[in-house]
Amino acid sequence: MDTPTSVVVAGGTGYIGSHMVRMLRESGFRPVVVDNLATGHAESVHEDELRRGDIGDRDFMSRVLQECKPQVVMHFAASSLVGESMQQPGKYWRNNLVQTLSLLDTMVEHGVKQFIFSSTAAVYGNPVEVPIPESHPTLPINPYGHSKLAVEHLLQDYDAAHGLRSISL
Repeated sequence: MDTPTSVVVAGGTGYIGSHMVRMLRESGFRPVVVDNLATGHAESVHEDELRRGDIGDRDFMSRVLQECKPQVVMHFAASSLVGESMQQPGKYWRNNLVQTLSLLDTMVEHGVKQFIFSSTAAVYGNPVEVPIPESHPTLPINPYGHSKLAVEHLLQDYDAAHGLRSISL
């Protein structure tokens, strides 16, 4: 019997991440959940799937990537409250950008070349048309949207420099 393909799901105990973990499992993949449980719920995933830690901890993530040798990393680990981002912008820049930058560097180091990023419609700011097409100008109006858009730009640079293929949802 073939071993199922591993997929690392950062933020896999949160609402969207836990649904993705269940879908991956039902589709025959082996989800490996990385979560610090700051806002997630450990009981939303199987105990043997969970690796508790921060995506920005290079030693921790190196161990995870070495252990499971994933095909792809899916990233749902973010601070996501717009109002809070305006009160605590540093928290959003550190968690949403700096932690992601560290994760990407660790992926490059371990040869993981595929990344799925959960972005946000907040990168578009106040829409001039609805529904918002992907060609809409990106003009975020809060630190949450700014931090997510910065990661989208970072992903373009990592593709050019390292061949790290990504898609932003």
